[in-house]
Amino acid sequence: MAVDRREFIKIAGVSVIGLTLGPALKLEEKVEASEGKVRRDPKALKGKRWAMVVDTRKCEKCKKCVAAEACHAYHNVPKIPDPKREIKWIWQESFEHAFPHLAAEGEHIGEEIKRRPFVILCNHCKHPPCVRVCPTKATFQREDGIVMMDMHRCIGCRFCMAACPYGSRSFNWMDPRPYITKENPEYPTRTKGVVEKCDFCAERIDQGLLPVCVEACPEKALVFGDINDPNSEVSKLVEKHFTLRRKLELGTDPQVYYII
Repeated sequence: MAVDRREFIKIAGVSVIGLTLGPALKLEEKVEASEGKVRRDPKALKGKRWAMVVDTRKCEKCKKCVAAEACHAYHNVPKIPDPKREIKWIWQESFEHAFPHLAAEGEHIGEEIKRRPFVILCNHCKHPPCVRVCPTKATFQREDGIVMMDMHRCIGCRFCMAACPYGSRSFNWMDPRPYITKENPEYPTRTKGVVEKCDFCAERIDQGLLPVCVEACPEKALVFGDINDPNSEVSKLVEKHFTLRRKLELGTDPQVYYII
């Protein structure tokens, strides 16, 4: 069948659009991600400001939220024996290490509270200093408040680690992959020279799932939800109970609350 010149131009134009539209859309998605915008699956959890409540009264020191059963296993966090080189996304600390200023000044704080374990992780601050200092935007904040890490953009300058007042970030001084006991193929491994940290299981939230540490806690001591929603469980817990937040005086507005 013969095709005249005008029809040929139309067909060629459509073909060019088809070839270029896919890469353009992918590039747009990358730009949106670096700006904190996310294209979510329709079944993703909806929230304006994600937060976590840690009920220290319920924590039984089982550490099931941490290693083999949950966070570190799911995210391929290496188990490096050298404490100077270890990688941590979530861990337990004593009261004096979690709240050093309160421990130093609070002689009237009950001994029972001082003996409790305090689960520590990235605070996903409302005003994160780590985001401000990152020269490559490898660390950025999503619209829903989650502070993310793009390991491919990280150049290992560690400015974010210096800026974080909570010690919530770890640096890969060596290739972490030989120290992974059982690799989870659903989550990417990292390389030497990059920073990593808790990301509130953003990839699970975008699939409509709760953070793995929350699901793993047998005592339901960890509660996750939208702090801006007055009907969410985290909002109700914060309203009902007295809570502490780490180094609140610094103005970072951390989004991890501790019921004591």
